This record gives sequence, C-alpha cells and structure tokens, in this order.
Amino acid sequence: MRFDCNARGEWLVDPSELADKLGISLPRLLEEQGLGLVRTRVESGRQSDAGRSRITVQSREAVWQGVFCPKGTLISERSDND
Repeated sequence: MRFDCNARGEWLVDPSELADKLGISLPRLLEEQGLGLVRTRVESGRQSDAGRSRITVQSREAVWQGVFCPKGTLISERSDND
C-alpha cells in the first residue's frame, strides 16, 4: 500500500486498498465517506520519526493505522476491526 501526496499536499490512497485494510467492502467505504462517517487523521513524526507520517482512518466498524516513510511507502500498520 502506498499513500501519495497531490500538488496541494493532500494524501491520496486507492479506496479499494483502504477498504481491504479496514476489512469492509468498497461500496460500504464509499457510502460511509459520502455520509461523513469516515474520519482520517494525519500526524507528522518528530525527533527519531521525523519525515514519517502516521495516518489513522476510522470507519463505523474499524480503525486502521499506518506509518509511512517520506516517499509514501507503508512501514508498519495495525488495525482494530470489530
């Protein structure tokens, strides 16, 4: 899985990959996004984690968190699916 930044510095991800990580179907993810039920938080690393980003995505049923290097490559991940 990769996260990429667009020209405005916003993170982009393939929604089908994200649905897989959350353990939900793509239609369900898109429906929840349309209803404003998917929350995303991006945190920048500090000190020894400088340059890395931790991205947390929460749907109604699951939470997924990934740590990415500056190039957008997934380094580690964890999930909490109901």
